[in-house]
Amino acid sequence: MKAEPRLAPFRPLPVLDGAFRAIAGVPIADARAADVVAHLEAMLEAGAVQRLAFLNAHCVNVARRDDAYRRVLTRFLVLPDGIGVDLGALILHGAPYTENLNGTDFVPRLLAEIAPGRRVALVGGRPGVAERAGLALRRLCPGHTIEAVSDGYFDAEARGALLARLAAFRADIVLVALGVPGQETFIDTWLDERHGRLFIGVGALFDFLAGEVPRAPALVRRLRLEWAFRLSMEPGRLFRRYVLGNPAFLLAVLRERRALWRGRA
Repeated sequence: MKAEPRLAPFRPLPVLDGAFRAIAGVPIADARAADVVAHLEAMLEAGAVQRLAFLNAHCVNVARRDDAYRRVLTRFLVLPDGIGVDLGALILHGAPYTENLNGTDFVPRLLAEIAPGRRVALVGGRPGVAERAGLALRRLCPGHTIEAVSDGYFDAEARGALLARLAAFRADIVLVALGVPGQETFIDTWLDERHGRLFIGVGALFDFLAGEVPRAPALVRRLRLEWAFRLSMEPGRLFRRYVLGNPAFLLAVLRERRALWRGRA
Protein backbone atom coordinates (compact mmCIF):
# COMPACT_ATOMS: atom_id res chain seq x y z
CA MET A 1 0.00 0.00 0.00
CA LYS A 2 1.25 3.48 -0.82
CA ALA A 3 2.62 5.28 2.25
CA GLU A 4 0.72 8.37 3.38
CA PRO A 5 2.94 11.44 2.89
CA ARG A 6 3.75 13.69 5.82
CA LEU A 7 1.98 16.86 4.72
CA ALA A 8 3.12 20.22 5.99
CA PRO A 9 0.58 22.85 6.99
CA PHE A 10 0.18 25.47 4.31
CA ARG A 11 0.73 28.45 6.62
CA PRO A 12 3.65 27.99 9.00
CA LEU A 13 4.93 31.51 8.30
CA PRO A 14 3.09 34.56 9.71
CA VAL A 15 3.33 36.33 6.34
CA LEU A 16 1.01 33.72 4.79
CA ASP A 17 -1.24 33.22 7.82
CA GLY A 18 -4.84 33.87 6.80
CA ALA A 19 -3.82 35.37 3.44
CA PHE A 20 -6.07 33.15 1.33
CA ARG A 21 -9.04 34.12 -0.83
CA ALA A 22 -11.10 31.44 -2.53
CA ILE A 23 -12.52 31.14 -6.04
CA ALA A 24 -14.80 28.18 -6.80
CA GLY A 25 -14.09 26.84 -3.32
CA VAL A 26 -10.31 26.69 -3.88
CA PRO A 27 -8.24 28.75 -1.40
CA ILE A 28 -5.66 30.83 -3.29
CA ALA A 29 -2.73 32.46 -1.51
CA ASP A 30 -2.68 36.25 -1.57
CA ALA A 31 1.01 37.00 -1.03
CA ARG A 32 4.13 38.48 -2.57
CA ALA A 33 6.48 36.22 -4.51
CA ALA A 34 9.34 36.90 -2.10
CA ASP A 35 7.23 35.73 0.85
CA VAL A 36 6.15 32.54 -0.93
CA VAL A 37 9.79 31.79 -1.80
CA ALA A 38 10.68 32.22 1.89
CA HIS A 39 7.80 29.94 2.88
CA LEU A 40 8.84 27.18 0.48
CA GLU A 41 12.50 27.38 1.47
CA ALA A 42 11.45 27.05 5.10
CA MET A 43 9.47 23.94 4.19
CA LEU A 44 12.49 22.46 2.42
CA GLU A 45 14.73 23.22 5.39
CA ALA A 46 12.20 21.56 7.71
CA GLY A 47 12.15 18.46 5.51
CA ALA A 48 8.36 18.57 5.23
CA VAL A 49 6.29 17.72 2.16
CA GLN A 50 4.63 20.59 0.30
CA ARG A 51 2.57 20.56 -2.90
CA LEU A 52 2.33 23.66 -5.08
CA ALA A 53 -0.09 24.49 -7.91
CA PHE A 54 -0.86 27.55 -10.02
CA LEU A 55 -4.50 28.44 -10.73
CA ASN A 56 -5.58 30.42 -13.78
CA ALA A 57 -9.05 30.99 -15.22
CA HIS A 58 -8.88 27.79 -17.27
CA CYS A 59 -7.96 25.77 -14.17
CA VAL A 60 -10.93 27.28 -12.32
CA ASN A 61 -13.23 26.24 -15.16
CA VAL A 62 -11.86 22.69 -14.95
CA ALA A 63 -12.26 22.67 -11.15
CA ARG A 64 -15.90 23.75 -11.40
CA ARG A 65 -16.81 20.70 -13.48
CA ASP A 66 -14.31 18.23 -11.96
CA ASP A 67 -14.94 17.76 -8.25
CA ALA A 68 -12.01 15.35 -7.88
CA TYR A 69 -9.57 17.96 -9.22
CA ARG A 70 -11.07 20.65 -6.99
CA ARG A 71 -10.63 18.41 -3.93
CA VAL A 72 -7.03 17.69 -4.94
CA LEU A 73 -6.30 21.42 -5.12
CA THR A 74 -7.43 21.90 -1.52
CA ARG A 75 -4.42 19.76 -0.55
CA PHE A 76 -2.01 22.09 -2.39
CA LEU A 77 -0.68 25.54 -1.74
CA VAL A 78 -2.32 27.33 -4.68
CA LEU A 79 -0.93 30.53 -6.24
CA PRO A 80 -2.82 33.00 -8.50
CA ASP A 81 -1.88 32.87 -12.17
CA GLY A 82 -3.10 35.49 -14.62
CA ILE A 83 -5.51 38.35 -15.05
CA GLY A 84 -8.55 36.08 -14.98
CA VAL A 85 -8.23 35.08 -11.33
CA ASP A 86 -7.38 38.70 -10.49
CA LEU A 87 -10.72 39.74 -11.98
CA GLY A 88 -12.35 36.91 -10.08
CA ALA A 89 -10.84 38.08 -6.79
CA LEU A 90 -11.91 41.67 -7.55
CA ILE A 91 -15.50 40.58 -8.17
CA LEU A 92 -15.71 38.19 -5.21
CA HIS A 93 -13.47 39.85 -2.62
CA GLY A 94 -13.14 43.50 -3.66
CA ALA A 95 -9.48 43.48 -4.70
CA PRO A 96 -7.14 41.54 -7.00
CA TYR A 97 -4.39 39.33 -5.63
CA THR A 98 -1.28 41.08 -4.37
CA GLU A 99 0.95 39.66 -7.10
CA ASN A 100 0.59 37.57 -10.26
CA LEU A 101 2.52 34.38 -9.44
CA ASN A 102 2.36 32.47 -12.71
CA GLY A 103 4.48 29.34 -12.76
CA THR A 104 6.49 30.26 -15.87
CA ASP A 105 8.08 33.15 -14.00
CA PHE A 106 7.79 31.98 -10.41
CA VAL A 107 9.48 28.56 -10.67
CA PRO A 108 12.74 29.87 -12.20
CA ARG A 109 12.71 32.67 -9.61
CA LEU A 110 12.23 30.15 -6.81
CA LEU A 111 15.20 28.07 -7.98
CA ALA A 112 17.35 31.17 -8.43
CA GLU A 113 16.60 32.59 -4.96
CA ILE A 114 16.68 29.57 -2.68
CA ALA A 115 20.02 28.43 -1.29
CA PRO A 116 22.07 26.37 -3.79
CA GLY A 117 22.57 22.64 -3.49
CA ARG A 118 19.05 21.37 -4.12
CA ARG A 119 18.31 18.37 -6.29
CA VAL A 120 15.59 19.12 -8.87
CA ALA A 121 13.83 16.45 -10.95
CA LEU A 122 11.78 17.11 -14.10
CA VAL A 123 8.88 14.86 -15.12
CA GLY A 124 6.64 15.44 -18.14
CA GLY A 125 6.47 17.05 -21.55
CA ARG A 126 7.02 15.53 -24.95
CA PRO A 127 10.08 13.29 -25.48
CA GLY A 128 13.25 15.38 -25.28
CA VAL A 129 11.56 18.52 -23.97
CA ALA A 130 12.32 17.89 -20.28
CA GLU A 131 16.00 17.36 -21.14
CA ARG A 132 16.18 20.70 -22.98
CA ALA A 133 14.24 22.42 -20.21
CA GLY A 134 16.72 20.98 -17.71
CA LEU A 135 19.62 22.43 -19.70
CA ALA A 136 17.96 25.84 -19.64
CA LEU A 137 17.37 25.63 -15.90
CA ARG A 138 20.98 24.62 -15.29
CA ARG A 139 22.09 27.76 -17.11
CA LEU A 140 19.69 29.91 -15.09
CA CYS A 141 20.33 28.20 -11.73
CA PRO A 142 23.80 26.58 -11.84
CA GLY A 143 23.91 25.97 -8.09
CA HIS A 144 21.44 23.07 -8.19
CA THR A 145 21.61 19.51 -9.52
CA ILE A 146 18.89 19.30 -12.18
CA GLU A 147 17.90 16.11 -13.99
CA ALA A 148 15.14 15.13 -16.44
CA VAL A 149 13.75 11.88 -15.04
CA SER A 150 10.97 11.13 -17.53
CA ASP A 151 8.85 12.59 -20.29
CA GLY A 152 5.09 12.64 -19.86
CA TYR A 153 4.36 9.60 -22.02
CA PHE A 154 4.36 6.73 -19.55
CA ASP A 155 1.73 4.09 -18.85
CA ALA A 156 0.87 2.34 -15.61
CA GLU A 157 3.61 -0.25 -16.16
CA ALA A 158 6.30 2.40 -16.76
CA ARG A 159 5.09 4.49 -13.83
CA GLY A 160 6.72 2.13 -11.32
CA ALA A 161 10.11 2.56 -12.98
CA LEU A 162 9.63 6.33 -13.02
CA LEU A 163 8.87 6.38 -9.29
CA ALA A 164 11.92 4.21 -8.62
CA ARG A 165 14.14 6.62 -10.57
CA LEU A 166 12.75 9.54 -8.58
CA ALA A 167 13.42 7.74 -5.31
CA ALA A 168 16.97 6.91 -6.40
CA PHE A 169 17.64 10.50 -7.44
CA ARG A 170 16.66 11.74 -3.94
CA ALA A 171 15.11 14.95 -5.25
CA ASP A 172 14.31 17.92 -3.08
CA ILE A 173 12.06 19.48 -5.71
CA VAL A 174 10.04 17.68 -8.40
CA LEU A 175 8.61 19.68 -11.31
CA VAL A 176 5.71 17.88 -13.00
CA ALA A 177 4.40 18.95 -16.43
CA LEU A 178 1.46 16.72 -17.31
CA GLY A 179 -1.23 19.31 -17.94
CA VAL A 180 -4.31 20.12 -15.88
CA PRO A 181 -5.63 18.20 -14.01
CA GLY A 182 -3.22 15.34 -14.73
CA GLN A 183 -0.16 16.83 -13.06
CA GLU A 184 -1.88 17.68 -9.78
CA THR A 185 -3.62 14.31 -9.70
CA PHE A 186 -0.31 12.52 -10.34
CA ILE A 187 1.40 14.45 -7.54
CA ASP A 188 -1.47 13.87 -5.12
CA THR A 189 -1.80 10.15 -5.89
CA TRP A 190 1.76 8.93 -6.40
CA LEU A 191 4.38 11.29 -4.97
CA ASP A 192 5.37 11.41 -1.31
CA GLU A 193 8.45 11.83 0.89
CA ARG A 194 10.17 8.91 -0.85
CA HIS A 195 10.31 10.96 -4.07
CA GLY A 196 10.96 14.52 -2.89
CA ARG A 197 9.85 17.32 -0.59
CA LEU A 198 8.41 20.04 -2.81
CA PHE A 199 6.18 18.92 -5.70
CA ILE A 200 5.11 21.55 -8.25
CA GLY A 201 2.66 21.28 -11.14
CA VAL A 202 4.26 23.50 -13.78
CA GLY A 203 1.99 23.30 -16.84
CA ALA A 204 3.74 24.52 -20.00
CA LEU A 205 6.96 25.60 -18.24
CA PHE A 206 9.12 22.94 -19.94
CA ASP A 207 7.84 23.99 -23.38
CA PHE A 208 8.77 27.61 -22.67
CA LEU A 209 12.20 26.74 -21.27
CA ALA A 210 12.96 24.37 -24.16
CA GLY A 211 11.93 26.94 -26.77
CA GLU A 212 9.02 24.83 -27.99
CA VAL A 213 6.58 27.69 -27.31
CA PRO A 214 7.65 31.37 -27.43
CA ARG A 215 6.92 33.71 -24.53
CA ALA A 216 4.97 36.86 -25.25
CA PRO A 217 7.06 40.06 -25.52
CA ALA A 218 7.73 41.78 -22.20
CA LEU A 219 5.32 44.64 -22.97
CA VAL A 220 2.51 42.19 -23.71
CA ARG A 221 3.17 40.44 -20.40
CA ARG A 222 3.16 43.73 -18.50
CA LEU A 223 -0.21 44.56 -20.07
CA ARG A 224 -1.51 41.16 -18.81
CA LEU A 225 -2.26 40.04 -22.37
CA GLU A 226 -0.06 36.95 -22.60
CA TRP A 227 -3.19 34.85 -23.03
CA ALA A 228 -4.04 36.80 -26.21
CA PHE A 229 -0.50 36.26 -27.55
CA ARG A 230 -0.75 32.52 -26.90
CA LEU A 231 -4.14 32.43 -28.61
CA SER A 232 -2.66 34.14 -31.67
CA MET A 233 0.14 31.56 -31.79
CA GLU A 234 -2.08 28.48 -31.32
CA PRO A 235 -5.65 29.48 -32.24
CA GLY A 236 -6.85 25.96 -32.99
CA ARG A 237 -5.70 24.44 -29.71
CA LEU A 238 -6.53 27.38 -27.45
CA PHE A 239 -9.79 28.67 -28.96
CA ARG A 240 -12.01 26.84 -26.49
CA ARG A 241 -9.78 27.69 -23.53
CA TYR A 242 -9.76 31.43 -24.09
CA VAL A 243 -12.51 32.52 -26.49
CA LEU A 244 -15.14 30.30 -24.89
CA GLY A 245 -13.52 29.70 -21.51
CA ASN A 246 -12.88 33.29 -20.43
CA PRO A 247 -16.54 34.42 -20.71
CA ALA A 248 -17.62 31.18 -19.01
CA PHE A 249 -15.20 31.89 -16.15
CA LEU A 250 -16.52 35.43 -15.63
CA LEU A 251 -20.15 34.30 -15.78
CA ALA A 252 -19.49 31.61 -13.18
CA VAL A 253 -17.74 34.13 -10.91
CA LEU A 254 -20.72 36.49 -11.15
CA ARG A 255 -23.01 33.62 -10.21
CA GLU A 256 -20.72 32.78 -7.29
CA ARG A 257 -20.86 36.39 -6.11
CA ARG A 258 -24.65 36.40 -6.30
CA ALA A 259 -24.76 33.19 -4.25
CA LEU A 260 -22.43 34.73 -1.66
CA TRP A 261 -24.57 37.84 -1.37
CA ARG A 262 -27.70 35.74 -0.96
CA GLY A 263 -25.97 33.74 1.77
CA ARG A 264 -25.00 36.91 3.64
CA ALA A 265 -28.52 38.26 3.33
